[in-house]
Amino acid sequence: MTLQKLSSATLSSLDPQVGVPAYDRTTVSPGIVHFGVGGFHRAHQAMYLDRLMADGKALDWGICGVGVLPQDRRMADVMAAQDCLYTLVVKSPDGTLEPRVIGSIVEYLFAPDDPEAVLARMTDPATRIVSLTITEGGYHVNQVTGELDANDPGLAADLEPGATPGTAFGLVVEALARHRAAGTKPFTVMSCDNIPGNGHVAKKMLTAFARLRDTELADWIDAEVRFPNCMVDRITPVTADSDREALAERFGVEDGWPVVCEPFTQWVLEDDFGGVRPAYEDVGVQVVEDVEPYELMKLRLLNASHQALCYLGYLAGYRYAHEVCQDKLFVDFLLGYMTEEGQPTLPAVPGVDLEQYKHQLIERFANPEVRDTLARLCAESSDRIPKWLVPVIREQLAADRGVERSALVVASWARYAEGVDEQGEPIEVVDRLRDKLVERAQHNREDPLVFVSDRDLFGDLVDDERFVTAYKASLASLHERGARATLEDLAG
Repeated sequence: MTLQKLSSATLSSLDPQVGVPAYDRTTVSPGIVHFGVGGFHRAHQAMYLDRLMADGKALDWGICGVGVLPQDRRMADVMAAQDCLYTLVVKSPDGTLEPRVIGSIVEYLFAPDDPEAVLARMTDPATRIVSLTITEGGYHVNQVTGELDANDPGLAADLEPGATPGTAFGLVVEALARHRAAGTKPFTVMSCDNIPGNGHVAKKMLTAFARLRDTELADWIDAEVRFPNCMVDRITPVTADSDREALAERFGVEDGWPVVCEPFTQWVLEDDFGGVRPAYEDVGVQVVEDVEPYELMKLRLLNASHQALCYLGYLAGYRYAHEVCQDKLFVDFLLGYMTEEGQPTLPAVPGVDLEQYKHQLIERFANPEVRDTLARLCAESSDRIPKWLVPVIREQLAADRGVERSALVVASWARYAEGVDEQGEPIEVVDRLRDKLVERAQHNREDPLVFVSDRDLFGDLVDDERFVTAYKASLASLHERGARATLEDLAG
């Protein structure tokens, strides 16, 4: 098989098994600027637009990707080398691979090299949406107060008089300021991150940031800019060298950064745009009036369950999500968490059978082809646990319902953050608060409440006797008997 380096010039000569854009990409023009072009965006929002374009629609809604972080330079290089093309490989549990080249990204700008080019693209009248996948931590939310944490050095630098913006927030607010000054219609800001009320959070934080710069600008953003909420779902593990090799060996495609994902995909989007938008509903997006029930379902069942399996699974010796979810002891624990603690905090979810959804989640987690690493799920926990699991604990306590499983999840994070697994092997803790977390966790044995005494992460949970009792018992068991025996005790 002849190896073809992916580019516009080689599309027509790729293996017929590889789907390619059926539309003329030279007719596609940018209409969306997207910050944070990682695997998830390329497996999700960019894929839906590619579907629309394949139907001859949305050709004026091409994506201009933007990178702002130093590590985004690698994506810029790959995008430049491949004419912004990449291969999306859907991996089914039976081993079937379905590769498709996605063509909806038509431009990529690396902001540190030319911030003015990014601002020019955002102020172009053709840009009607600016979308974000900048991770949970990218919104600079103080976990306890819910207000903007303006201590970030990047934000502080962007607020200096005459500064050239270097952060996503700085660039978006400067572009909006230019729209206001010119009297032109602003773009819609569409957050696609895993945050409860992501549109509300984006509006609150961006407006608060703008207010530090110009009160009138902040008032204008508050009144004129739309921030729809949405819920996004597709398991998209980090691309591995083995994924590149499989694409080359089985299909003859040399792709510097393909994306792999599961077959399942869901996007629930609030119809709250400042102007026209792509006809997302034509390709399976659920466009609704209220996203919150779907969002809470995903955050408290899927996302919180990822946290429920990752630390315990890692401590027990597993390294992939599918390994954990092929072990009945862990599956029973996950279903117990979802049924007894997560689900009771949910409102009714229109059109969704929650019993079916919970078992479908286990099936998705157990897909051996996706090979989602526990290390990925354990990363950046300080941005995840406070948003996904702590609200469940609070609601359960307020309603006088059980928190034993949730407390065990928090205890397993504390035990994981000690930096050594049950076999005595080092754990690489990946978190923006790593130093603080590890320092606290290493005192877990002499002070079992030291980890959850961090009020920036847990608020006043340490003052609640029911939670503290369950948490201390779980942490002691993890230390004395290990993860597996702790789960066996819970099951018994």
